[in-house]
Amino acid sequence: MAIALTTAALIIVLSAMNGLTNVVADLYHAIEPDLKITAVNSKYMSNKVELTKKIKSISGINGISYSIEENALMKLDERQAIITVKGVDEEFKNLTHFDTVVTDGTYRFKYDNQFYGVFGRGVAGRLGINVNDFVSPISIYAPIRGKTEGINPEDAFNKLSISPAGIFSLNDDFDFKYVLIDLEAAQQLFDCKDAFSAIELSIEDKDQLASIQAKLQMELGNEYQIKNRYQLNDVLFKTLETEKLWTFLILAFILVIATFNIIGALTMLIIEKKKDIKTFYNLGADQKFIRTIFMQEGFLITSVGAFTGLIIGLIICILQQQFHLVTFDDQSVIAYYPIDLQLKDFIWILAVVMAIGFLAALYPVRVFTKNDLVHLQD
Repeated sequence: MAIALTTAALIIVLSAMNGLTNVVADLYHAIEPDLKITAVNSKYMSNKVELTKKIKSISGINGISYSIEENALMKLDERQAIITVKGVDEEFKNLTHFDTVVTDGTYRFKYDNQFYGVFGRGVAGRLGINVNDFVSPISIYAPIRGKTEGINPEDAFNKLSISPAGIFSLNDDFDFKYVLIDLEAAQQLFDCKDAFSAIELSIEDKDQLASIQAKLQMELGNEYQIKNRYQLNDVLFKTLETEKLWTFLILAFILVIATFNIIGALTMLIIEKKKDIKTFYNLGADQKFIRTIFMQEGFLITSVGAFTGLIIGLIICILQQQFHLVTFDDQSVIAYYPIDLQLKDFIWILAVVMAIGFLAALYPVRVFTKNDLVHLQD
């Protein structure tokens, strides 16, 4: 029972951590594409036709979007803030789920020759932006490339006036940083007509992501850097993987403590079966044969506990997936604890449990059977 409960806990906790990792990945998918291409030696790319032709030569790519991402100064009345402007085209909505995180207003960037912006919740709060206020002008300033400051400092900056269309809420990393506008408006603001800083792609089959990424890298060459969503946020996802590893090690340590039950059970069994050991020995059984019997007993205890724990953990995880037994409060991003069952977790857990069980059985079997056989030989 000790081994079964610890094994079940390993399955449940690791599956829950897998689920949380997937939730984080889905949240970032609202603004991050499956693949993102940037130039290595320059900030902007302008050879759109050539790059598009090369990208479309790779099968499995579902959509292509072009974007610009730059820092700028945003001002509303007397309030101002340094923000990151992301200019996107019409295809961006199809590549991501960004429209699903717009909590106030609408997803709109251009209407009747007027440019609009979708603001992060933190940016909107800092500047006091109201999506229903079309009177107060919102100005974005960016330095004019190659121009030094003159008598009037504003002459060195491009200015873009936009109206508020919506406010999005994703997480603090994005909410207090990003403002999304139309790609054409961003090109005007940053003085880079017909240029873009990134190409964003969506993939039809996520299982082919690595192979498509490799093919793209080979097609485009080393002048371009291609990253997937996990590589774009590698610090975050590496942190999540590290947390999962340490959780596994802590629970494995608890499992080691639980296997002391095996040591105790086999020790008592060997003491209880001294007469049977003597009978086997007198019938011609050697030390190896007698040890094998008790090792098989230890293996039986471990395997029954391990497989029982795997089944219990699997059942609890399936119940959580189907009936949402453990829920969060209304303020949380998700309503219930997510579960993602992965075969590799089952394989690793089973291997670790069996290895620990084997080592736990090895000590009492070798020590106590040796003592009993020495007495018999005497």
